[in-house]
Amino acid sequence: MFETLFLFPRVRLRHAEGPLAEERKKFLAHLASEGLARETLMGYASELLVVAAVLEPKVHGQIELSDIDRCARLWAKRRLRIGHVGDLKWPAYHFVRVARAWCSFMGWLKKPEAKPFSVPLVRIWANLLRSGSGLSERTIYGYCWWVAEFLQWLEPQGVPLARVTIANVDDFIGHLAARGMVRVSLFDATATLRRFFRDAHQQGWCRRDLAPLILTPHLFRYENVPSGPAWSDVKRLLAATEGAGSQALRNRAMLLFLAVYGLRCGEVTALRLEDLDWARRVLVVRRTKTHRVQEYPLTRATSRAVRHYLKKGRPKSARPELFLTLRAPFRPLSSGAVYEVTASLFARLKITSHKRGPHSLRHACATHLLNHGFPLKAIGDHLGHLNLTATQVYAKVDLGGPRRVADFDLGGLL
Repeated sequence: MFETLFLFPRVRLRHAEGPLAEERKKFLAHLASEGLARETLMGYASELLVVAAVLEPKVHGQIELSDIDRCARLWAKRRLRIGHVGDLKWPAYHFVRVARAWCSFMGWLKKPEAKPFSVPLVRIWANLLRSGSGLSERTIYGYCWWVAEFLQWLEPQGVPLARVTIANVDDFIGHLAARGMVRVSLFDATATLRRFFRDAHQQGWCRRDLAPLILTPHLFRYENVPSGPAWSDVKRLLAATEGAGSQALRNRAMLLFLAVYGLRCGEVTALRLEDLDWARRVLVVRRTKTHRVQEYPLTRATSRAVRHYLKKGRPKSARPELFLTLRAPFRPLSSGAVYEVTASLFARLKITSHKRGPHSLRHACATHLLNHGFPLKAIGDHLGHLNLTATQVYAKVDLGGPRRVADFDLGGLL
């Protein structure tokens, strides 16, 4: 690898005889397969030589992010002291960027536990929720987050869980309200705590079942109705992605999956090349919440957009994911990147909507189907709902009703 990157023998020898040479070559070969330019690979190789010299004593065990950050600061201070740089920012930044990517690729990086699961009791409750509840990992994570917040708030007060009273729960909800949380968030917190204390009493963690005593805040009838842009604005979003550039081709295909099929953001980023069955003209979707596999017919517009993206927009990469970043090293598109695409289009087109993320297009899809007379069961099947109650929320506001009244001939009275 070093022979193809560097022309001068002394430079090649320095990289070949440096620490962890085989591990560095393996990572550089991986980056080359991802499409990085030769000049970029040379920059990675030079930085890797430094990182390897600093981290070599630590690679026999798991390396923590804090270790990399500490080493980056020491390296930056050394560079500043000998006058090679003018500040600490960039040498530390480049060290951390390369070190994290390399250690993660080699499997040396110790992944930090998610915050909710760092509390032992919450970790036990998470496993309890997984057993037979049918909840998705994202839902379990959300439940555990609220409970971890409560337990961490409770700890400084010296009150063990076995002696928690309803007054403690009320004080915690008051604490959340003082932080500016809206009623919908407070509702989620109280509903989660009710479920937790019911399970805690059954498991013997609490002396008394506090669940019946926890009151949820009142939600107004339309407060939690899903909201999204008007369908005319969805068409404007799609029209804004018409173009021959790689970004436009990718974004158009992605937005069609969100709006036409009502897919969740995580379901779009999880799509793989093998999920497109061109022979049967079928799209295979793995539902993130229900874990079911669902098939959709590929519409003509979606099929055309995806084909154009695959031929002219998608980077040449061996990765199996459908949607990738446009710059090497090519990676699956993150949920944050999808949000940025939709939110930026909302802002640029000045579209008025309470929500501007990719999930708003799922709501727009459901509302559009409802306004065109599709029954709730058909809409729920299209969205992948297991229970009709999940779809009935869209019937709280019948947006087609006012239109039908306006079109009705009242005998010339108007």
